[in-house]
Amino acid sequence: MPDATTGPLPAPAFADLTGDDPRWTSAFPVLVQLRTHLDRPTFDAILAAAASQGLTFTAALVDDRCVGLAGWRVVDTAHVVRKLYVDDLVTDAAHRSRGIGAALLDHLEVRGAALGCRFLELDSGVQREEAHRFYRRAGMRDDSLHFRRPIPAA
Repeated sequence: MPDATTGPLPAPAFADLTGDDPRWTSAFPVLVQLRTHLDRPTFDAILAAAASQGLTFTAALVDDRCVGLAGWRVVDTAHVVRKLYVDDLVTDAAHRSRGIGAALLDHLEVRGAALGCRFLELDSGVQREEAHRFYRRAGMRDDSLHFRRPIPAA
């Protein structure tokens, strides 16, 4: 693999990872750069529960090592009919600003088109200003606000 911080990266290959895929060894540490609250047992439980909801994780791989990761699903709604919704999008910190995130978004757009999706959507935390600049450069627009209210435990 080229030097982690300089030099060109080869175009990544993309692979959907199942729960028992050995490439999670390099992919999970990339995911926790975004989702710092996760440990592996919690994530494994999420993978098992969310499989029936269509949650898919696609890794961007260089030399079979994960340099970026996207968690996504197809969602049918009355609002936009069918969309590819990105739950998680992260590039390994050592490889940021080298085209990996853009390549992942482009790959997901192609996947979404093949699945009959009309939009590619994601939410981003209000504090993630660098990510917002990246999304705008990638042709995404600020389209709505996301609101949240906790549900008290039963």
